[in-house]
Amino acid sequence: MPRARRSAREPVVPMINVVFLLLIFFLMTAQIAPTAPFDLTLPNASGDEDTGQNALYISASGEIAYDTVRGGAALAQAVAATADRPLRLYADATLPAATLAKVLAQLTALGATRVEIVTEGG
Repeated sequence: MPRARRSAREPVVPMINVVFLLLIFFLMTAQIAPTAPFDLTLPNASGDEDTGQNALYISASGEIAYDTVRGGAALAQAVAATADRPLRLYADATLPAATLAKVLAQLTALGATRVEIVTEGG
């Protein structure tokens, strides 16, 4: 009496290789946004997504940061670094408008020609 033949098993190793290649592809192509130097609550608005590059940060208490520089020097470095690109401004939603207007005036005096205020998508 002939024995029943078992079906051949599918090799799993090639499938695992494909999965790892896809994982590496997605990890390499993903863009990781830098973290904000302070805790911010952005105002709500609709518009384009942002990556957080070339960004000037202002906290609720009025602290200013650009990259690793803090204070007034951050304003000058931000303007110098973004001479041909728009400067993205992340300001806390609870920041007084007078403080924001003062910072915008300082940026204009330093030579900023285009400042974009980043808001939270709504």
